[in-house]
Amino acid sequence: MKRVVVGLSGGVDSSVAAYLLKEQGYEVIGLFMKNWHDDSVTISKECPWLDDSNDAMLVAEKLGIPFQTVDLSEEYKKRIVDYMFNEYERGRTPNPDVLCNREIKFDVFMKIALSLGADFVATGHYCRKGTTTTENGEMVYQLLAGKDKNKDQSYFLCQLSQEQLSQTLFPIGELQKSEVRKIAAEQDLITAEKKDSQGLCFIGKVRLPEFLQQKLQPKEGNIVEIDASEEKYQAETPEFSDKKEELEFLSRKYSYSPAEGKVVGKHQGAHYFTKGQRKGLAVGGTPEPLFVIETSVEDNVIYTGQGKDHPGMYRRGLFVTPEETHWVREDLKLEQGEEMRVKARIRYRQPLQDATLHQTAEGLYVVFDEPQASITEGQFVAWHLEEELIGSGVIS
Repeated sequence: MKRVVVGLSGGVDSSVAAYLLKEQGYEVIGLFMKNWHDDSVTISKECPWLDDSNDAMLVAEKLGIPFQTVDLSEEYKKRIVDYMFNEYERGRTPNPDVLCNREIKFDVFMKIALSLGADFVATGHYCRKGTTTTENGEMVYQLLAGKDKNKDQSYFLCQLSQEQLSQTLFPIGELQKSEVRKIAAEQDLITAEKKDSQGLCFIGKVRLPEFLQQKLQPKEGNIVEIDASEEKYQAETPEFSDKKEELEFLSRKYSYSPAEGKVVGKHQGAHYFTKGQRKGLAVGGTPEPLFVIETSVEDNVIYTGQGKDHPGMYRRGLFVTPEETHWVREDLKLEQGEEMRVKARIRYRQPLQDATLHQTAEGLYVVFDEPQASITEGQFVAWHLEEELIGSGVIS
């Protein structure tokens, strides 16, 4: 009888994951991760960790499995929260959920589980694990999209390694969300009707600007609007002397200076804003709503444009540095000068887009067939071959 430690989060997905494993004959242990308990920054009514741990305990009781809570808040602060502050300070927008999976659930948590004699760790993610053989006949693990296309969470696991995958189970990956809720109701689990949690991985619902303000001091600056008819958007595509020049051109960001636009408002700190953001600008009176098209942390300026079709929002390519490029399938890793046709996404829930990977000496370029809106530094790009996620990287 193999032993599995389930990360019970107090939600319906992990509850059903634990139930299914028990039905399959595994010896199941429920573990709740307490990752944060600074109540000053959570909206305590929304999703306090106490309610979640209580629900997780009641589920474990109902299923007749051992249960305990592990306090990972020190590691979480060091590896996730401090990293987030650091990234925002640099004017990048991190993805804490991807990081939490890489650094906490499938590293710190996994080590605790294995120290309890577990053969596997299981989570309530909507994704699947497969196996295949490489050209030299070696077996490798695959990270596959969840069957519920609307809930597929493989993106959040895009930084997992072969070793982590080998010791992981995803019991609900074959199910639709509606089926998961149905099973929870049939088994009379307290989480059956519970709403899915929003907000940072295991912190609950956090007001991000307030969260950031604890470390990043407010600093008043200008909101500048750039007109869509600006000359730089009309520029002809030049002739390229080589591939590298073309890749750099397709991946370049527009650069702006305050003189190019007009000041339309004030903000409390450029590092609180991210590309594509519409809420929180508090500027009215424009025919179309303003969207953030670029931020400059150095000059503390936010550049905006009217409407979601503003040309400043779009570009076709992005770049990932070698140290921030990760292959789930190391056997498919590109060598310098190689290309690969893939499907890729730059955010969770974005439909997969046709793209080409180009591996250069400097790093990896991802060039999309169609221009993409709000390519944001610090977020993750993930690339797929059909329904398998094979690699990812931090947008540079």
